[in-house]
Amino acid sequence: MQYKNGREVLPPNLLKELQKYIQGELIYIPKKKNQRAGWGEMNGSRQLIAQRNEEIYHLYTEGKSFEELERDYNLSVDSIRKIIYKTRGLLKESKR
Repeated sequence: MQYKNGREVLPPNLLKELQKYIQGELIYIPKKKNQRAGWGEMNGSRQLIAQRNEEIYHLYTEGKSFEELERDYNLSVDSIRKIIYKTRGLLKESKR
């Protein structure tokens, strides 16, 4: 996010209207809902976690235990279990 001077980007009448409410302070103007990126979409975090989860699932199907996966990925057994069940469901849906 970059600072912009209102005088440079807003029409004069809108600037005057905003000055009735706030002057000389920073204000954040959020994007419209349909223009906002979802969590992790911009920096690739979502994709990295999805790849990690598929890797965990495949290692489980090859015989690794919950406890081994817990140690390897520094996640709780409950988290590993949720990842496996969720990924299994997603893969079944994609095959339909």
